[in-house]
Amino acid sequence: MASEVTIAARTSRTFLDTNILVYADDAKIPAKQLKAAELIEHHLRLRTGVVSIQVLQEYFTAASRKLNVDAGLAKQKISVYAKFHVVEPKVNSVLGAIDLHRIHGISFWDAFILQSAKDTGCSVLLTEDLQHGQIIDGVQIVNPFL
Repeated sequence: MASEVTIAARTSRTFLDTNILVYADDAKIPAKQLKAAELIEHHLRLRTGVVSIQVLQEYFTAASRKLNVDAGLAKQKISVYAKFHVVEPKVNSVLGAIDLHRIHGISFWDAFILQSAKDTGCSVLLTEDLQHGQIIDGVQIVNPFL
């Protein structure tokens, strides 16, 4: 199953969670930094990557506060990440996320990411925040750092 998961994450419309963008700036964990940078470049090049406004906001906060990335540099990186398909959720996305939260027992914010992936037709969600290999409402969870 691991090879099928890897292939799907590299060729399908793929949602990148905040931790992927943050690890690309985290020199303290070089293996994750390299993998994250590779995934970002790959999905930018193939135009298969999707992020949401939520992810961009979370990235800015985490990069500037936790990693001490200069705010101007973080803004420049967000401009690059805006080349992905960017989801701007609507009220129905919030309502759908609430249902995913209630049904699957995941945090609202993880459910909102999952709902955004679903809303944009992603078959894969790259994250380390949910159970690797699980499929929720047609979206496969892939932890690329395993």
